Amino acid sequence: MAKPIPKFGSRRNRRISSRKSARKIPKGIIHVQASFNNTIVTVTDIRGRVVSWASAGTCGFKSRKRGTPFAAQTTAENAIHTVVDQGMQRAEVMIKGPGLGRDAALRAIRRSGILLSFVRDVTPMPHNGCRPPKKRRV
Repeated sequence: MAKPIPKFGSRRNRRISSRKSARKIPKGIIHVQASFNNTIVTVTDIRGRVVSWASAGTCGFKSRKRGTPFAAQTTAENAIHTVVDQGMQRAEVMIKGPGLGRDAALRAIRRSGILLSFVRDVTPMPHNGCRPPKKRRV
């Protein structure tokens, strides 16, 4: 007769819980994506694995309020709060997009106590852009 598999010692559950508590991240990258409608802040380690993220929508802002500087500030604070607890001390900041939350998010990151090695604007710029629509005939 086959032995029953014990349910209390699942390998998958044990590995996830141990990784979350044991992970120490001294240096990371903070990506800020600021569009006109929303601000998304993602914190990754040096290899690019996501450690923490937050958006203005997940912070409780609805519709047009998600694009405001205050929403971006709250979003940056929420995303960084978890990684500061995990031991992050230094970070690089990559800012993308034309939104209103760019400066507010950067100010919130500076106030958090993390030392910033550099701040880089990685907004994609078209070299010549898309082909324009054909001329309108009336």
